[in-house]
Amino acid sequence: MPDRGIDMTPFERIKTISKKKGYSSLRVLSEDAGMGPNAIYQWKDKTPRTDNLQAVADVLGVSVDYLLGNTDDMHSATNVDKPVDLDNDTTILSLDGMELSDEYKKFIVDQVRALRKMRGDN
Repeated sequence: MPDRGIDMTPFERIKTISKKKGYSSLRVLSEDAGMGPNAIYQWKDKTPRTDNLQAVADVLGVSVDYLLGNTDDMHSATNVDKPVDLDNDTTILSLDGMELSDEYKKFIVDQVRALRKMRGDN
């Protein structure tokens, strides 16, 4: 489906961007966003709740304004990458679609610290 711009519905935008991001189905996207498997499909006829729309936007890496059709810019000006301190942040890390356990997160942090020490980085 070609990108038709601002006249797309939130459902159409989500469907389009999810394909571009490699999602095989809206069911998978819906589950990744912490919702029921058919939640996004219901948005064809219903207005999504703000928190659910935000969850989908976060998973897709776009702004809610983009999904709502308020802008064709996928990223809002305030949506900039910020550093994450893995020791002090509850950011969920995942690999191959599976969340990493705290044990794996600690292992990764320990490996980076060892590499920094070996290289003399501070």
